[in-house]
Amino acid sequence: MKLQSNLPIDGARLWADLMALAEITDPGKPYTRRSFSALFLEGREWLKHRFEEAGLAVRLDAGGNMIGRMEGSDPSAGAIVMGSHSDTVPAGGRFDGIAGVLTALEVLRSLRDAGKTLRHAIEVVDFLAEEPSEHGLSCIGSRALAGVLSSEMLDYRDGVGERLGDAIDRVGGNVARLQTARRQDIAAYFELHIEQGVVLESRGIDLGIVTGIVGIARVEMSFEGRADHAGTTPMDLRRDAGVAAAQAIAVASEQAKLYAAAGRGHFVATTGVVELFPNASNVVPGAARVIVDIRGEDHALVHDFIAELDDRTKLIARACRVERKSWNLLSDAKPSGFDPRLREILTQSAGDLGFSTLAMASGAGHDAAFIARFAPSAMVFVPCRDGRSHTPEEWAEPDAIAAGAATIYEAVLRFDAAAAEMEKD
Repeated sequence: MKLQSNLPIDGARLWADLMALAEITDPGKPYTRRSFSALFLEGREWLKHRFEEAGLAVRLDAGGNMIGRMEGSDPSAGAIVMGSHSDTVPAGGRFDGIAGVLTALEVLRSLRDAGKTLRHAIEVVDFLAEEPSEHGLSCIGSRALAGVLSSEMLDYRDGVGERLGDAIDRVGGNVARLQTARRQDIAAYFELHIEQGVVLESRGIDLGIVTGIVGIARVEMSFEGRADHAGTTPMDLRRDAGVAAAQAIAVASEQAKLYAAAGRGHFVATTGVVELFPNASNVVPGAARVIVDIRGEDHALVHDFIAELDDRTKLIARACRVERKSWNLLSDAKPSGFDPRLREILTQSAGDLGFSTLAMASGAGHDAAFIARFAPSAMVFVPCRDGRSHTPEEWAEPDAIAAGAATIYEAVLRFDAAAAEMEKD
C-alpha cells in the first residue's frame, strides 16, 4: 500500500489512540477488556475523555451504547453514524472492534479540524458487548438499536448468576426504558474493521468493500451406540458412536467444499464442537455429540446444506449400527446485505484516494449486521497480518488503518453532499 501524504485524516493521531487504548488490558492476558468488566469500564472512561476532547456531546443510551455526537446544520436530516465496539474476546487483539471506534472518532475530529459542518449530525458509537459476553449473547448494544434485544435475552445469566438486564443497568444502560434505544433517525452507517482473513493481504489489495455479512446457522447432532471394551470387542460387532461422528464431520467438510464452489457467494462449514462419551482411551465410544457451524451469503443454500447433512447423517448412523439420537437447529441468523449506494460511495472514495478495492463478503458477524436491518449500512475491511484475529498477535499496519479511515471520511462527505442534492431535486 502506498499511503498518500495528503490524507484528510491524521493517521498518526489515530494510531497513537489505538496503541493507548490497547494498554488498558489485563496484563496477564493481553489484550483483554471483556464486556461488563472493570477494565471495559476503564476503557470506556478513556474513550469518553477522547470524545469530549473532540468537542462531542457524549451520552449512554438505554442499551448501554456510548455515543458521541456532533450536530449538523439540518436537524431533520438524521444522523450519519460510525462505530464498532471496544470490548474484546479473552486474550484478543488491539484492532478488532477498537479500530472501528477510533476511526469514527478520527473522522469526526478531522471534520472539526477542517472546519466542516455537515447537514447531517455525525455520531460515533461504541456498541455494548459485540463479542459473545459471559451471558452467552453477542451484539447486545446493536440489538438494542434494532429493537431485537428481547426480554428473554435480558434474563440470560453469566457464570456468577448476574442477569444480562442487571449488567446493562450496571454499566450505565436502563433496560426499563430499553425501547428508547431503538433508532429511526440513522441516514447512513459506516464501520471499519480488520478483515480477520487473508484475502486482502494475499492479493495485495488495499481495502475490502463489504457486500454483506453471512447468515450463520448452527446444527447440533448426537449419536448413540454402545460403550464396549476397546480390546475385546471385534470390529464387526461394534456400535461405535465416535466413528459415526467422525464420518459426519468428514461429510460436512466435503459437502461444504462443493457448496462453496457453487457460485452462490461465500460458504463455509466448521465442526468446532466434538464430544465423545465416556471419552476413555480403552472404551468404544457409546455416545457422541457434534456441532456444525454453517455460514453463507445465500440463506437458501445454507438450508439446502442443512437438509442434505440431515439426510446423510441418518445414513451414516444406519451404516455404523448406531442411532442418530438428536438433531437440533440451534440458531439460524439470516444474511445481512449492505446498501449498494453506500458501497458505491465507499468504492469511489477509495479510488479517488488512490486505493485498490475488492468487493467481498464478511464471514464473521459484526454490529453492522443489526444496524443494516433498519438503516442503510456499509463496511470497509483493512488487511491484517496473516489474517489473524482474536489473538494477541492480531496486527494491522498503521497505513492500512489510515487508508480505511480516510476512505470513510470521504464517503461521509460524499453522502452528506449527495443527500443535500437529492433534497433540492
